[in-house]
Amino acid sequence: MYTSAGTLEKEDVISKYAPLVRRMAHHLAARLPASVQIDDIIQAGLIGLMDAASRYEEGNGSQFETYASQRIRGAMLDELRHNDWLPRSMRRKLRVIESTVSQLEQRLKRAPSEGEIAKELKMTLPDYQEMLFDARGYQLVHLDDFSNDDDDDYLERNCPDNRDNPADKLMDKRFRAQLVQSIEELPEREKLLMGLYYEQDLNFKEIAAVLGVSESRVCQLHTQAIARLRAKACV
Repeated sequence: MYTSAGTLEKEDVISKYAPLVRRMAHHLAARLPASVQIDDIIQAGLIGLMDAASRYEEGNGSQFETYASQRIRGAMLDELRHNDWLPRSMRRKLRVIESTVSQLEQRLKRAPSEGEIAKELKMTLPDYQEMLFDARGYQLVHLDDFSNDDDDDYLERNCPDNRDNPADKLMDKRFRAQLVQSIEELPEREKLLMGLYYEQDLNFKEIAAVLGVSESRVCQLHTQAIARLRAKACV
């Protein structure tokens, strides 16, 4: 699989790891709006795979597949960010949800139900659930969270310690410990969903079968779980 110069043979890499790229793309696409083209994500992933093949060195302490997976995922996320797949108007609406969840948790001393969140937002439950579905792909941290162009600066609002780089906070042991605790405090079904998706690597269709709900319902629950976690982050 290596050339005489000791580098990875790119054609062999594509042949062997293209299925990995497709699997990662479909896993990511399950959380994204229907407007996102899966072929675009796959293409970005293949570029990331080629980048990994060019940069990888044996003996660096990690298997190529592990190293390549990071590059592939990074390239896919860069493609999504470049195309701004989640409109700022939707992000603003979701920040309202975060704020509402936070206020209700402080008032109720527990995680609020969907019905309680919808009522506080003066929305019907179906309308609230539709908003959650439309915003599938909502992440714990967005690229815009690191900007200071306007009111999108989430980490600056919630972690105002200017001595630290916001990205460093994601690696902070206290941040990780708080995240683990926050996941434990999620409603049982949302906590199970997060474990199945992020630990067991199940896709939304498989999780839907486990939970006995529709795939769209899993999308809604995932978005809501992320909103709850963001509401707790750095508090």
